[in-house]
Amino acid sequence: MNALTNEMIERFRSGYENDRASKTLNAAMSKTEIGDLAFVPMAAAKLNGDFEIELKTRGITAQRKSGRCWLFAFMNLAREIVAEKCSLDSFELSGNYLAFFDKLEKSNNMLELVIANAKDAKNTRMNEYILNGFGDGGYWSMAADLAKKYGAVPKSAMPETYQSEHTDRFMKLLKSLLHRDAAELRRMISEGKDPTARKEEMMAEIFRAECIAFGEPPRAFDFEYRDKDGEFHSERGVTPKEFYDRYIGLEPDDYVTVTDHPTTGLKPDLHYKFHYIGCMAESDVYNINLTTDELEELCLKQLRDGEPVWFGCDAGAYGARKEGIWDPDTLDYEGVLGGVELMMDKGERLEYHESFATHAMILVGVSFGADGRPARWKIENSWGDDVGNKGYFVCSEKYFREFVYEAIINKKHLNERQAALLETEPVEVAPWESDTL
Repeated sequence: MNALTNEMIERFRSGYENDRASKTLNAAMSKTEIGDLAFVPMAAAKLNGDFEIELKTRGITAQRKSGRCWLFAFMNLAREIVAEKCSLDSFELSGNYLAFFDKLEKSNNMLELVIANAKDAKNTRMNEYILNGFGDGGYWSMAADLAKKYGAVPKSAMPETYQSEHTDRFMKLLKSLLHRDAAELRRMISEGKDPTARKEEMMAEIFRAECIAFGEPPRAFDFEYRDKDGEFHSERGVTPKEFYDRYIGLEPDDYVTVTDHPTTGLKPDLHYKFHYIGCMAESDVYNINLTTDELEELCLKQLRDGEPVWFGCDAGAYGARKEGIWDPDTLDYEGVLGGVELMMDKGERLEYHESFATHAMILVGVSFGADGRPARWKIENSWGDDVGNKGYFVCSEKYFREFVYEAIINKKHLNERQAALLETEPVEVAPWESDTL
């Protein structure tokens, strides 16, 4: 191990003091947010304009201070189906309703994993993963599983609460409760006791705590609305499952998660699965790993077919939230840090934990360049309508190819080779490796 020496520090200092550009950047950065300083207006201007393919959507939703982007992206697809069937200009599903059951299912899954691994030491890789707990985040398949099991309700049937829109404190308290429960369950099993009844009591406590924070999910509700022609409609006592089946009908099994993870652990043309701590106890996450070109082409097929695309990306990479832009050429972080090189190969970024999918949204449009290839993509976000272009964002083709890691594709768009992957036995990967393999 080579330690830093005073002589080395002096050489570093001399290099900085003789670099006029770095001292100018220091002056600018002392009074400016880095993102504002790095913003390149003329590069951003190249992303302006309409889109050759642009799907109609019915307004912007807001997840507020919660990590429910994956759930809102799913609901934003589903609500378009309801609005079309019911001839509505605007409509919104309840994020609070599905998020309630998401936390309940995650808690149950965590306790089941605790029980299944209780005879192993607490410091095994699996138990460390389990006890690290979960947050608001998730995958498409988790949203689809929730809707399939619990249905959905309009936002009016279970509106947001302060806690549902500001989940940080509740999630920390829930994690504390689950850690206490995990310790008790492990003790019971070490003493040879059956934990089943006690675990149900624990789940009842969690259910009650959620009802206090978010409200009790409705067993049934009245669906009343006036369509855009002014005609009034009313259906009494509809259950969430009936509502989903009757007004949405989106069949999760018609879709597949396509990932673009060009790493040494996940080769192209691979069917794989993992059991994430955020899953239901009875569910896994299934994916097929393809190339960047194939992922992009499948997204284009779906948009051309008139259907938006749920996708996951690294929202922390080269994003200007206020302007609603994701583009490496628009945020010159390398330049404002004195000419460093930040970009890595896409696969290496995953393997070295530099990047992974942190946010989910839906693609609703695309524009093409003179070469006929995509130039920029229109995105419906869930950050409210006070950022971007009234809530809509745009990303460049460069960003898409580098920082989009997964998309949900209707299986009808897969070619014969891609569809055949779904018939192969999936390779199981460890859940903590799913984003970095």
